[in-house]
Amino acid sequence: YKIAEKRLKEDFGLTLVPMKNALKGSEFIKNHPKERAEDLMEAFSDPQIDAVFCAIGGDDTIRLLSYIDYEVIRTHPKIFMGYSDTTINHFMMQKAGLVSFYGPSVMCEFGEYGKMFSYTVDAVRKLLFADSAGYAIPSSPVWSDDQVEWKEENQAVCKQRKKEERGYELLQGAGIVKGHLLGGCLDVFMMATGTTVWPNLEDWENAMLFLETSEDEPAPDYVIWAMRNLAAQGILKVITAILVGKPHRGAYYEEYKKAILQVVKEEEGLDIPILYNMNFGHAMPIGIIPYGIEAELDCERRTVRLLESATVESESVEALCHE
Repeated sequence: YKIAEKRLKEDFGLTLVPMKNALKGSEFIKNHPKERAEDLMEAFSDPQIDAVFCAIGGDDTIRLLSYIDYEVIRTHPKIFMGYSDTTINHFMMQKAGLVSFYGPSVMCEFGEYGKMFSYTVDAVRKLLFADSAGYAIPSSPVWSDDQVEWKEENQAVCKQRKKEERGYELLQGAGIVKGHLLGGCLDVFMMATGTTVWPNLEDWENAMLFLETSEDEPAPDYVIWAMRNLAAQGILKVITAILVGKPHRGAYYEEYKKAILQVVKEEEGLDIPILYNMNFGHAMPIGIIPYGIEAELDCERRTVRLLESATVESESVEALCHE
């Protein structure tokens, strides 16, 4: 947290302000979903706060749903960013009508030991601090499967970088397609489905579905089951494309490809474009995917480009850490 606080100030000009319950420890956070929701509501209500950055992911943000006031979010729009279990929060933002950002968290990326990946730094600056219309989401030239344990003595240790040999892979599809970006962590979809924040079928129409898997590295069979659920809801038939994040540490890299194609191509008979191995979610490094923004996928060039800006100008530069 202290590393992130210092880095956000020095590298991005942001003041990190923890909400009243965010630093009370994991046990408190686990046992008090209402207080966590109050933190979130206060963050959106506070006119001094321009952005809400999640501290980290987790597995129980779904417990906050009963305590969320969507009118507060809708009438106080600001940047919201995080990934993994934060997918639930992003669906809250989507329900309230906000663009939100599937991107780095305080503890994992801004608090990265050694130094942040330059790919992530560049994404933050270009998507949060600039007009991102026309921004092409690049493939990172490096990646990592390294794990550096959170210990005081490891603070100067950087994750080992490897050359990216594959880049974006087109699993199927042709031509140029467009759609608004909607998705998140596939592991979390199953918690959200059927709840008040799960997007309805109309929200998925003409969307570009982005999905990725967590550090739990779910078995390929789980990916098959989750994709079949999306098919059963009718979602796969109304979207324009699927963007898939690089698996955590490269786990099940080939198996996930086969699982996705089994459902989309073989079982459902769909030829929608699928772009694989993108840098978002639990990949290392990660960039940012803005929810709701219209994007364009060029299958021949294997590029994804934003067709509109994800931000509007703001006068102050305060940021908030919300757990």
